[in-house]
Amino acid sequence: MNRDGLIAQLRGLLGDRVSTGDAVRDHHSRGESHHHGVLPDAVVFPTSTADVQAIVQACAAADCPMTAFGAGSSLEGHVVPLRRGVSIDLSRMNRVLRLSVEDLDVTVEAGVTRKQLEKHLQSTGLWFPLDPGADATIGGMAATRASGTTAVRYGTMRDAVMGLTVVTADGRAIRTGTRARKSSAGYDLTRLFVGAEGTLGIITEVTLRLHGRPEAVASATCWFDSIDEAVNSVITIVQLGIPVARVELLDETQMEAVNRHSHLNRPLAPTLFFEFHGLSDAAVEEHAKATGEIVAEHGGHEFARAVTPEERAKLWQARHDAYYAALALRPGSRGWTTDVCVPISRLAECIRETKADLADSPLVGPLVGHVGDGNFHLVMPVNPESEPEMAAAEHLTDRLVARALAMGGTCSGEHGVGIGKMRFLEAEHGREALDVMRAIKTALDPRNLMNPGKVLPPI
Repeated sequence: MNRDGLIAQLRGLLGDRVSTGDAVRDHHSRGESHHHGVLPDAVVFPTSTADVQAIVQACAAADCPMTAFGAGSSLEGHVVPLRRGVSIDLSRMNRVLRLSVEDLDVTVEAGVTRKQLEKHLQSTGLWFPLDPGADATIGGMAATRASGTTAVRYGTMRDAVMGLTVVTADGRAIRTGTRARKSSAGYDLTRLFVGAEGTLGIITEVTLRLHGRPEAVASATCWFDSIDEAVNSVITIVQLGIPVARVELLDETQMEAVNRHSHLNRPLAPTLFFEFHGLSDAAVEEHAKATGEIVAEHGGHEFARAVTPEERAKLWQARHDAYYAALALRPGSRGWTTDVCVPISRLAECIRETKADLADSPLVGPLVGHVGDGNFHLVMPVNPESEPEMAAAEHLTDRLVARALAMGGTCSGEHGVGIGKMRFLEAEHGREALDVMRAIKTALDPRNLMNPGKVLPPI
């Protein structure tokens, strides 16, 4: 069957939930990153797992590639339909299917966004703490094994996902995991699909572990004369077991960008943003006081508290807008982002050497990181049409990843592989491990129709 025939078949299944309009296809051609977009042949909008099964079965019969699409907020080209085909937009699958307050878990459709889930949980005393900044879909967060600012205390999607419903490449819907808190039964298929980036199947439902909403919350900021002092203070805080809920580092370049974009007036110096959660104000105060003493020992200045919800919201909104603040340094640019993670004992060294590389580069590269778990990013505003700029960004990224791997780290702590990090997988995992990954891919998707061209580098 040709693509026109497939599109006609999909319209018979979904009616007006199939689009071939230029604007819709353009929106689904790319994510937020510098990677060049590719127009899909059509975009479909399923509203149920059964719809996704019908779409996958039709595409499989026509030998047509499929790319799942959530909010489009990914940063490594995950949603770019490299072989065109059909973009499967799951945003209309946005129902909360089941909530158990007693068991602290919830099942949602893949298109539910982080903020939609937060609104649903608002009056329950529970919350889903993972916060990647963007209002990403839960399915997209599971597919990329996302985390964010709260990972230092609450973990990543690897820890949060208890089970999935996944449509495989032949159109079967399988369920993985259970609602039990632990299991020793069989292969862990949930962890296989979490982080697979839609290359093994399309996630349609997610069961998540929830947490009790903290009774007391406080935030604080502190700036330093050097980035080494800031990072070393975080290392001490983590090693002493102080339960910070968030600890974020913004370097002087990122602080300049944030000041402009979010209308703040903070020193242009390496700055830490903290948040503390506890069962009482006294517990939060104890953690904040201990943190304040440590940062003072490491040369920190003006450890300032933000206690009211309004103050905290302004502080963390500025942090979440850091990516767009960095892009605003060069209007019209696209973001080339990096995302390495290293053992926390090597973090200061990794950042110091990365900053030295940046000083020798023609590019600006604001640095921001979830330093409590050894993860940091550069956001380099680039012109994708400029070969010198793209070459400079690639050179910086290659050196950064090589440095992180030599320190026992990873090429991506949370953004995933997509297109941008494929070339590093063999260096990180070894050829034999990649062969095993390819065997899994071949077994589940023998014709390479599920998000082709992502994660696994070509042989």
